[in-house]
Amino acid sequence: MDIKLSIITVNYNGLADTCAMIDTIPFGELPLEVIVVDNASKEDEASIIQQHYPQVKVIRSDENLGFAGGNNLGIKASQGQYLYFVNNDTVFYREESKKGRTVQKLQSLIDRLESSSKIGVVCPKIRFFWDDAPIQFAGYTPLSTITIRNRAIGFGEKDHGQYNTPHPTPYAHGAAMMVKREAIEKAGLMPEAFFLYYEELDWSMMIRRAGYEIWYDPSSTIFHKESKTTGKNSPLRTYYIMRNRLLFVRRNINTPIKYMSYLYLMVVVGCKDIIKYALQGDMPLAKAVYRGIIHFIKL
Repeated sequence: MDIKLSIITVNYNGLADTCAMIDTIPFGELPLEVIVVDNASKEDEASIIQQHYPQVKVIRSDENLGFAGGNNLGIKASQGQYLYFVNNDTVFYREESKKGRTVQKLQSLIDRLESSSKIGVVCPKIRFFWDDAPIQFAGYTPLSTITIRNRAIGFGEKDHGQYNTPHPTPYAHGAAMMVKREAIEKAGLMPEAFFLYYEELDWSMMIRRAGYEIWYDPSSTIFHKESKTTGKNSPLRTYYIMRNRLLFVRRNINTPIKYMSYLYLMVVVGCKDIIKYALQGDMPLAKAVYRGIIHFIKL
């Protein structure tokens, strides 16, 4: 039987989350394969996953290749016509809602992709896992070319069905995005220069430049536990957000606006954050911002 869908996730010291995600995959809805890329976890979590889930294809990398590099390994090993990239800290349903739940509508996302040759990517509605599962993502607004900021539509709102209409969105959300294989073949693999953060935004730009649209389709929902690997406001996250925002500008914004954005991000945002964290006594975060700027300049 031909594989129609490849579900790809990257694991890094996240065995419990990855297993919880696999346990919620709607096997049997359509011909699919599941690929887990273990990104050089400290323990051999790949062997544990393979032992518990023999139906899953597990790839262990000897080095941490980052979000894009790990997913690219999955792409190269996949057979599906459509590739569904999901974070390992997502689940397809919450346990308390399992009884009486409707089947996860993976086919509905495929239907959206198949509805037009112009659509290359589709994202489901993404809700946070905790509390009453507020909305995390119902599409994106465009990025400002100066500040490189935007917002996720519906972020933090209780889901009353107010975002149940499908629509185009300028960028895909990295926690859950289904992509046509032909779009990847035309646009290229995920950009590995970022390592963490901004890869999906940059890849979205690549896919759009290849002539495809990106859509949000709420007929399918996924739940996201969010930021378990790096932690909020960790030095790791702070460093990559600073460096990669600048890298995104270099790769996607035209001059002279590019230099206005550099000035804003390095002088206004960077200096402000360094001073703020220093005054708070959080020198690791202050140093992370500084290193992010310096390492970008040296790239």
